[in-house]
Parts: sequence; structure tokens; C-alpha cells
Amino acid sequence: MTDETNRRTGIDWVSFIISGGFLVLFLLLSLFNKTLMGEWISTSFDFSVKFFGAFWQLLLLATFIVGIALALSKYGKVKLGKLEKPENGYFRWVSMILCTLLASGGVFWAAGEPLYHFLTTPPLFAEEGMTKAEAVVPGLAQSFFHWGFTAWACLGTVTTIVLMYAHYHKGFPLKPRTMLYPMVGERIFKKNSVLGSTADIVSIIAVAAGTIGPIGFLGLQVGYALQYLFNIPDTMFTQSIVIIFLVTVASISAASGVDKGIQLMSRLNVGLALILMIGMLILGPTMFIIDSFIGAEAFQIQNFMRMSLYRGEDSWLGYWTIFFWGWFIGFGPAMAMFISRISRGRTIRELILAVAIIAPLVSNFWFASVGGSGLFYELQNPGSVSTALNETGMPAAVMAIMDQVPLGIVMASGFLIVTVVFVATTADSMSYSVAVTLTGHAHPPRQLRVFWALLFGAIAATLLGIGESSIQTLQNFIVVTAVPVSILMLPPVWLAPKVAKRMAIEQGIIAEKETPETVEEQRKTS
Repeated sequence: MTDETNRRTGIDWVSFIISGGFLVLFLLLSLFNKTLMGEWISTSFDFSVKFFGAFWQLLLLATFIVGIALALSKYGKVKLGKLEKPENGYFRWVSMILCTLLASGGVFWAAGEPLYHFLTTPPLFAEEGMTKAEAVVPGLAQSFFHWGFTAWACLGTVTTIVLMYAHYHKGFPLKPRTMLYPMVGERIFKKNSVLGSTADIVSIIAVAAGTIGPIGFLGLQVGYALQYLFNIPDTMFTQSIVIIFLVTVASISAASGVDKGIQLMSRLNVGLALILMIGMLILGPTMFIIDSFIGAEAFQIQNFMRMSLYRGEDSWLGYWTIFFWGWFIGFGPAMAMFISRISRGRTIRELILAVAIIAPLVSNFWFASVGGSGLFYELQNPGSVSTALNETGMPAAVMAIMDQVPLGIVMASGFLIVTVVFVATTADSMSYSVAVTLTGHAHPPRQLRVFWALLFGAIAATLLGIGESSIQTLQNFIVVTAVPVSILMLPPVWLAPKVAKRMAIEQGIIAEKETPETVEEQRKTS
């Protein structure tokens, strides 16, 4: 099956109508009876956390371990995508990877989450008599863990390896269902394949929920920041204008495609983030940031297995770790497709190193720069950041931190710009991934990419209009949608080593083990 064949397959209208119809139904139910909708989602959320939480923890841990094992093995030399030379330079490639998970929520959570864990030490590390200074490292380490190695690994390691093999080496469509090809075979691509259509539909719904959430959070974040910085009233109208602007930028970028718009936005994103991190290092508590980063990173590595497998306080797990794992799992198939599209010519070792090691370390340093500064100011002057966080929520945390940094207005404006660009990058890359899911081709129609970017923005703006409680409902809905997707992401954990071995044999990295069948085949060909 060639790329030309894929171009002629057109749009999968069944998946389009069911996934799009489901999102519209969710919106209509929220409009007509948000209380009842909230109760349904809350009940489903509790069920998901109770019965799938432990499975998700094991799934993410296994994904990371298998990925690292492949990178360190002889299979690490395998080149992906049937291309000798990478399409994208290293900085450009890593920039686009970084703008996936970090853009999805890292901007919002970087300031608030470390402070939450500092004010109330996570139950795994809570000790009587712990001083505030002693609470810094475990609090920051918990944030590192949630945005660290296992979180990133589930987005683009073993799933990407399987997907790139099936798409580029075997010529099958670039869709979530393709991850099941090594196990199920070609019947997964038949039009009447219930399993294949289900895999695509649940992946679209999950990534839509995971993308709409950050867009809604952006409206709240920027609305608050505009009022704080420029006295512009923080109203629904202001938040809607922000979302309209964001979706316009995302639509233009999505229309330009991966090679132009998304690539440009990603480099701009990472460049601005680097400038802000350097600014925080120079203007903020420099040594505190560096010391806290090193200490918390070491603490996380030392307690990695304990944090990965902690099954203590259910309510805390559901609010923090399981929520994040559900969110990231929902992004998994779409991220795998996006990373597959930009990673041709890279080796398995380069892929794992970039996604599961470099990206988490950069994310953690971002958290140390922003959230670590907040911890420093809170230690120096209790209430200086926590008061705003407790009274107004996460939108106020960044502004409260910037208020205490020299050139705070300039830095706050910079964070405002980075927030918008980051979320715009998420919206355009995810609309691209949904369009790819519906067509199975790496270059889906421009109109389809723009349509999904506009739909994401429209739903987010409408939910904001209903009330902030609807955004909370959506946040719980993100976790619920991850349940079927997590089942889809299990097979690649054991399929990836088998696929890597096949490609290693094809590329002459290892010799094919002689069996009676291969000996007979060699005799016939000679």
C-alpha cells in the first residue's frame, strides 16, 4: 500500500461522524443540563480512577522500561521511516517534540503544581515535623515525576516504533488502529472492522478532550493576566476574544502543515521559553533554582519506583497522578502519529533519548525555573504566592511570582506570549493528528485540519460561557476517555521489541536466526 493509495482513500466518514457527533452531543448536554452532565462525568471519573488507576501506573512504567531497554540494546541502531537522513535538524525536531506535552499544560501547571505539593507534601513523603525548607525538594520532585520520564515515554516511544514500522515500512495508513497491525494483521484496515474504527474513534475523542481543556484554561489564564497587567476586564467576552485569536493562529499554522506552520511555531515556542528560563535564572533566585533542580531530580530518580507504584491515598492519586496519567494516555495515539511524522530517518536510540530523556529534563528545568522561583519567594515571604493561588487558582500563580521578579511586567508579558503560542501549537498539532486519523495519510486536506482547530476552539469558548465548572467537568472527562485508549496502548509494549527485531534483521544489524524454514528458503534461492 503506497502513499498514493493512501491519498485516494479519502476521509473515514464513519469515524468523523461518530467522533464529531459525540463531541457535539457532549457540548449540547453541557448546555442544557450541566449539573446532570457533571454528575455523570464525576461518577465515570471515580470508576476510571478506582478500576484503571493501577493499570495506568503499570502501563506507563512498562512503556518507559521497554523503551529504555530498546535504546540501550543493539536494536537502538535501527533507523525508522525508511529514510537514511533525517528530514528535520536535531534542534527543530526536538523543538516540535517539546511543544506536545509541555505545551498541553506545562505552562499552567509549572507555577501552581510545585507550590501545591510544597504547601501540602505528597502523602508518600509527608513526615511529621518536616520544615518548610525540607518540603521544597519532595514537592518539586513530585511535579518533576508528573511531567517527567514516564509521562513523556507514553507519548512517543514504543507506540511510535510500532506505528512507524506499519506505516513507513509496510505502507499501511497512519492511524491509531495501525498500532494493532503486528498483532491483528491486515484485517484491522477493512472498512467494516469494528475494532479498527473503535480504536480511531476513541483516540479522536480523547485527544479532542485533552486539547479543548488547555484552550479553555488559556482563556482563564490570559483573561486574568490581561486584567492584572493592563486593567482589561476579565470577562467572558475577553476570554472569548483570546480563544478566537488563539484558534485563528492555530488554524493558519495547521493550514500551513507540519513542514511550515507547526515547525515555525515550535521553534518560536522553544526559543521564547529558553529566553524566559534564562531570564528567570538571571533575575530570579539563580542558585536556588539550580540547587532545587539538581536536588529534586536526584530525589525523583532515587524514589522513581516508589512514586511510579504508589497506591496509598486514593483521593490524592485521583486528583494528581492518575489524572495526569489519564490525560497523557489520551494524547498517546495522536502524539505517536505526530512524532512518527517528524521522526523519519532517526534511530530508535535517538527517538527514545529525545522523547523519554531530553524532553523530560527540559520540562523539569522549566518547572524548576518557574515553580522553583515561586517556592523561593513563598519561603522568604509566606503568602506572597500561595494567597493568590488559593484565592484565584493557577491563573494567578504566574503573575504572583512575576510580581516579585525584577522587570516583572516584562517577564509576565513574556509568559503571556509563550502561553498563547504554546497552546496554539498544541491546537494545530492535534488538529493535524485528528485529520491524519481520519484520512490515514501524512498530508491530510487543509480544510480538514482547519475544521478541527476551529471545532476545538468553539467547544472551549462555549464551555467557558457556561461556567468554569464545565471546564472542571471536561477535565474529569479527559480521564474517562483515556480508559479505552489505554487498552489500545497496551499491545505496543510487547510488540515494539518484536518489530524492532524485524527491522534490525531487514537493515542487517543482526543476522536472522537459522531455522529449518529459512535454510530451505536459502537453498531454493541459491
